[in-house]
Amino acid sequence: MQVILLESISNVGGLGDLVEVRPGFARNFLLPSGKARMATKENVADFEQRRAEYEAQQAENLVEARKRADSLEGASVTMLARAGTEGKLFGSVGGDEIAKSISEKYIPVEKRELRMPDGPLRTTGEHEIIVHIHPEVDAKVMVIVEGEEE
Repeated sequence: MQVILLESISNVGGLGDLVEVRPGFARNFLLPSGKARMATKENVADFEQRRAEYEAQQAENLVEARKRADSLEGASVTMLARAGTEGKLFGSVGGDEIAKSISEKYIPVEKRELRMPDGPLRTTGEHEIIVHIHPEVDAKVMVIVEGEEE
């Protein structure tokens, strides 16, 4: 299914790109969220007419994302979790807990914005987490997991 993107989307394309995507992705995510429109002649012509408006909105979103990233620069949060003597946790520290901790201490962050390449944290120590704020803006946050005794 061919759509025209109304904003930049990671791993898909940039503003104004005509891209071929799977029908389910378009129907369930891109179209309902207003991130894309069907690539009909009328929609393409309408987009070209309103391109400056979309580009201004995109630039505004980028500035806002950079402000959020600056407020997270050098951020670190400490999480307590039950752990064994070797530093291995009796469970894990997941994205929900990390997002909640960052939101309480700094700025609101959603779980879906966190990038944890190794999955939930299962050991004590320092772990670097990436907060993916915008397709062009990421912020690094240090998560320190400390063992908690009973």
